[in-house]
Amino acid sequence: MRKSFYITVWALSWSLISATVLADPILAKIQTRWAQCNYTIESSDDKVACFDRLIDDTQIALLAQPARHDLKIWLAINKSSLAGVDGGMGALGLVKDAKILLEDVITQAPETLDGSALTSLATLYHKVPGWPLAFGDDDKAAELFKKALAINPDGIDSNYFYGEFLADTGKTNLAVAFLKHAQQAPARPDRPLADQGRQQEIIQKLKELNQQ
Repeated sequence: MRKSFYITVWALSWSLISATVLADPILAKIQTRWAQCNYTIESSDDKVACFDRLIDDTQIALLAQPARHDLKIWLAINKSSLAGVDGGMGALGLVKDAKILLEDVITQAPETLDGSALTSLATLYHKVPGWPLAFGDDDKAAELFKKALAINPDGIDSNYFYGEFLADTGKTNLAVAFLKHAQQAPARPDRPLADQGRQQEIIQKLKELNQQ
């Protein structure tokens, strides 16, 4: 089983955003609650409960507006985040559900949320176990990361997760370059908690690489 399958996901720790969120209270609420679940709750049981509720609310929002690709991305992120906290064989079902959602967005609207579906799916391909347990594949991850960066070359998440991938696959110097680029990403005024959490993850990763 791959390192980090019990994902600090992101985590999928994921804080992905588009300017459209500024005018969308439904998505803004989901993103804010994700950051609270991921970064402010310490107990694993409480994290699981938080993500469970968030998944339910995201599914309800998506049922009301099934054409919303941004909500599909966030349902995938929330499922992946729950998989990272809860672990076990149930996590495989969650990440497989997330994969289906993300592939649907990539097929229909890959630039949604600045290519976040590509970054998210790339991270899943890198983090989850390979065959026969799951679909992990670093070659596929690298392909998706490059597509994500073509859409969003300066994003904090696209650069952080690619930098993490490069570090994990032994490309330390290149990893440091992408992680430091992630540090310079523009602040998101409506996402202070997510930015703070991601910046701490960047610092920690650079420390692991003896760069801090």
